[in-house]
Amino acid sequence: MAREEGTYRAQSAAATGQDRKRPQAEERGSRLVPLPTDSLIPERDAGQTILECRHLGIDFGGLHAVEDFNFMVGKTEIAGLIGPNGAGKTTVFNLLTKVYQPTRGAIILDGIDTANMTTPQVSQAGIARTFQNIRLFDSLTVEDNVKIGLHNQVDCGMWSGIFRLPKYWLAEKEFHDRALELLDVFNMADQAGVLAGSLPYGAQRRLEIVRALATSPKLLLLDEPAAGMNPSETAELMENIRKIRDEFQIAIMLIEHDMDLVMGICEGIAVLNFGKIIAKGTPSDIQSNPQVIEAYLGTQEAEDNALQGKGRRFQ
Repeated sequence: MAREEGTYRAQSAAATGQDRKRPQAEERGSRLVPLPTDSLIPERDAGQTILECRHLGIDFGGLHAVEDFNFMVGKTEIAGLIGPNGAGKTTVFNLLTKVYQPTRGAIILDGIDTANMTTPQVSQAGIARTFQNIRLFDSLTVEDNVKIGLHNQVDCGMWSGIFRLPKYWLAEKEFHDRALELLDVFNMADQAGVLAGSLPYGAQRRLEIVRALATSPKLLLLDEPAAGMNPSETAELMENIRKIRDEFQIAIMLIEHDMDLVMGICEGIAVLNFGKIIAKGTPSDIQSNPQVIEAYLGTQEAEDNALQGKGRRFQ
């Protein structure tokens, strides 16, 4: 990655010696610009951050699970959070969604401090997530799973629901139409009446993303969305993530171990190790970072790879 007039520009796939097609983000002229902190966001989002973590941390007894986590995400950025197993990545997601309350630090969502918010309040404020392990309502239909995600947009009261007043039926029709519209993003509208538990694994993963989108998020958190997918499903997922960002104009932050997916779709990446960020930058920057290579491969193997020019191909 080269520094040009105070900005950071991602190298092309050809310049990094990779045969992978250049990510769509780079085709659109995306580049990262430095902020007053040590964070970077896409140039198009300059002055428009959706998420800012300031000195975020959490302790479990004497264990510092996450320590001094500083990170920003632009309003339409696809950002990545990577690191070895046990680095604290999912703990960060749990802090952002208030599954855990931070021991210290602040989380600013679209200019609002989320201190003391509960998980439902954070969802209402604009953060949605998926999980490492699929968490669907298996005995409900695909459409009903999506409708559950629409709960924070209900505009009819208890009595309207009990007595099936016109306002209730109007809301039901709106939810039905919206659910089908969201399912169509992933070409799943024809499976609306199928039980969620009977779907293939990849389709269940897609349904979980659709349900998260139903909450109308400003920031979508994807926790290992490609886990268990074959290469063709992963390629389709990459296109769908770009489609979500472009059509819904939201930010996406993902945790993933599939480096081809991360390097092919993320504009800015942070690397976490033992609860601390050890590197930030564009994909090409991260791939050649010695600390990142060491975190994944160990010191001796990292040195050997560096000597042999293999540093960019860590997995």
